[in-house]
Amino acid sequence: MMRCNPNGNYPKIDKTAYIDPTAVIIGKVKIGKNVFVAPGAVIRADEQKSFIVIGNNCNIQDRVIIHALGNSSVIIGKNTSLSHGCIVHGPCKIGKGCFIGFGAVIFKALIKDNVFIKSSAVIEGVKIPNKKFIPNGAIIVSPRAVKSLQSISREEIVFANKVVEVNLRLAKGYRLENRGLASDSQSHKKEE
Repeated sequence: MMRCNPNGNYPKIDKTAYIDPTAVIIGKVKIGKNVFVAPGAVIRADEQKSFIVIGNNCNIQDRVIIHALGNSSVIIGKNTSLSHGCIVHGPCKIGKGCFIGFGAVIFKALIKDNVFIKSSAVIEGVKIPNKKFIPNGAIIVSPRAVKSLQSISREEIVFANKVVEVNLRLAKGYRLENRGLASDSQSHKKEE
């Protein structure tokens, strides 16, 4: 479901994106090319002067919540995956090629490019440099915690790229399926 926010801002979604009918997208939201938004996702820019931008080739998986506080934004770089049930709350910026794990929470943070965040991690009020790895359940809320982070491994880079590829195929497949259903629906109407 897509709808405007109280200020009259309506989502702008590229025609190549796939948005599941059970997803909710409200307000000043811009969704780029080939983006996949899965069932139950909520993307909400409904507070005063808030906005959300989701870059090309991203995937927003089941039950992900993206919300921007008033006078803030959420920017998600291209080729980034937001896994099942994670929460991204603005003000927040996530770079390109990132992987955000199941149930992770990100708030008031700047995540640079190619960062790999595992499940249930909490990142708040910090800047994460390029190519860092954040383990399962980590709580990163201080510069000291950031300094202790290790670099992403080749294995994590391969995994993150594979998740993007799979979801690009899903977006394309669902778009084609929906076109086929629309065509079938039109041919059934003509037969009646």
